[in-house]
Amino acid sequence: MIRRISILDRSRTREGHPAPQALRDTVELARAAEELGYHRFWVSEHHSVPGVAGSAPTVLAAAVAAATRRIRVGTGGVMLPNHQPLVVAEQFGVLEALFPGRIDMGLGRSVGFTNGIRRALGRELEEADRFEEQLIELLGWIDGTQSAHPEVHARPAEGLPIPPFVLATGEGAKVAARAGLPMVVGDLRARTKVGEVIETYRKEFRPSALSPEPYVVISGTVAVAATEEDARRILVPEAWSSAYSRTRGSFPPLRPAEEVDPSAMKPKERELYEDALTGHIVGTEERVAAELDRVFEATGADELLVTTSTYDRTALLDCFRRLARIA
Repeated sequence: MIRRISILDRSRTREGHPAPQALRDTVELARAAEELGYHRFWVSEHHSVPGVAGSAPTVLAAAVAAATRRIRVGTGGVMLPNHQPLVVAEQFGVLEALFPGRIDMGLGRSVGFTNGIRRALGRELEEADRFEEQLIELLGWIDGTQSAHPEVHARPAEGLPIPPFVLATGEGAKVAARAGLPMVVGDLRARTKVGEVIETYRKEFRPSALSPEPYVVISGTVAVAATEEDARRILVPEAWSSAYSRTRGSFPPLRPAEEVDPSAMKPKERELYEDALTGHIVGTEERVAAELDRVFEATGADELLVTTSTYDRTALLDCFRRLARIA
């Protein structure tokens, strides 16, 4: 079994529930995750997405950390190309100063996914190509080694222990290996590809003061319930939302599973919907435990970051309770 299990919550909005409720739901889920013994609780960054309320991850991480006492809190992740490294260092410095020993700095290389968002952020697609350069600058602000601006210091971050993680999108895995940092890779549906990414990361890893050995966090959707049917129902709202977005260009709030009617979908949408339901780790506790063992044997991952979301919050909490019991 994978040694550590953590949660990434994307603050998914739900039909009939406004975006502020999604953020409050995230904080409540973090409290439950701590009680259940999860290792970390991370939040994400999305801009101008109708189905996601989490647009300011460091702000939301502060709310989560304030509502909990022991669980590690972080971002999965802050999209570094959208921000100035100095500002990111300052934000995480404030978090670490307020909640010492509990803050993780998960970093990604994505930029806004539409031209309108990128224009609003003042960024272009090419900014993603500067991710490694920005990462080095950010780490320099935190450890005090940056020399481009000798008269400037990232307070209160400078000198504080803030563990960085790199999300392995695009060239992210090789960047993590060269920097000697832990890597987050997903998803569980593409296990052959994930295995190749992990192999490359371990092969090219350069030990650093921040991580003397490779550390792999594998992410994906896991749904556990009393029956196979109940577990599959957990996946239905997200699968519907994914299929809807890919056929209509807008990522909507989650609908209740019982309102999703595959027979009413057009052929392409139904194909995408069915595809979105496949490849995840789904089932009863025994089946999920066996599948997680297979994932660990195949990848040697150090940690599992669960990204499950659904409309029914009671079912979601039960899922995480059962998963914690397995672990």
